[in-house]
Amino acid sequence: MNILVTGCKGQLGTELQKIADTRHHWLFTDVDTLDICNKAAVEACFSNNRIEACINCAAYTAVDKAEDEPELAEKINAYAPQVLAETCLKHNALLMQISTDYVFGGNADEPYKVDDPINPQSVYGSTKAEGERLIQKSGCNHMIVRTAWLYSSVGKNFVKTMLMLGDTKEEINVVADQKGCPTWAHDLAVALMALLDKNGKQPVHETFHFTNEGQITWHNFATAIMEIGGKQCKVNPITTGQYPTKAKRPAYSVLDLSKIKAYVGIEIPDWRESLAKCIEELNLKEVKP
Repeated sequence: MNILVTGCKGQLGTELQKIADTRHHWLFTDVDTLDICNKAAVEACFSNNRIEACINCAAYTAVDKAEDEPELAEKINAYAPQVLAETCLKHNALLMQISTDYVFGGNADEPYKVDDPINPQSVYGSTKAEGERLIQKSGCNHMIVRTAWLYSSVGKNFVKTMLMLGDTKEEINVVADQKGCPTWAHDLAVALMALLDKNGKQPVHETFHFTNEGQITWHNFATAIMEIGGKQCKVNPITTGQYPTKAKRPAYSVLDLSKIKAYVGIEIPDWRESLAKCIEELNLKEVKP
């Protein structure tokens, strides 16, 4: 297949580049080479490269900043996916859209299933939910994959921030009343490849959830990062109320993984196992000359 990947310089796009194999022809783009808000540019890209599948890794993910920039967040998270969806429909191509746990209300007490009602509580969540809706409305072949707490050895993310603080602080405070599931970008990339291989060019209109296995709080996550990373920094538990943010965070955003496991039959690694691999990767980067 001829596969277009947008947002290739981000965490997920970088991991996809690492595992891309010769069974497919890959076109990796970012905003500097393809503006996915530009209909004419997207159409030309699809036509010139005979694109058969598009994995949209591009997104506006600055959750708090989105409260001040709703128009820009909507342009990138909703309008751009609509452009891709309409172009995919025209070319009979598959669109794989990466979405988020933030589309849910965050007040559940059991893992969210793919067909549970959405109720976003922030601009970021609302714009991602609108992107999902516009893709579904377009009628194109699509797979929407919701994920959460994404991290990797590149870019800005919670794991890298905690490791940096572990080197510079004796103790830090981390929220202990928000529960979710971390996701190593490498594992998500592998899952996306499995979905592609399973479905091929067959018609599909599905939504999936993917994270690593396990439910933890941000405090649990930070503590594990310090332990595995060999940092002596103490992690103190605090409440959401003690750490106010501009955008509302979900108190509970654990995603049910049963559908994707049944669909592609993959084993999903435990969050701690994948965290250790990511930190090992970061350590190897540091020791390279």
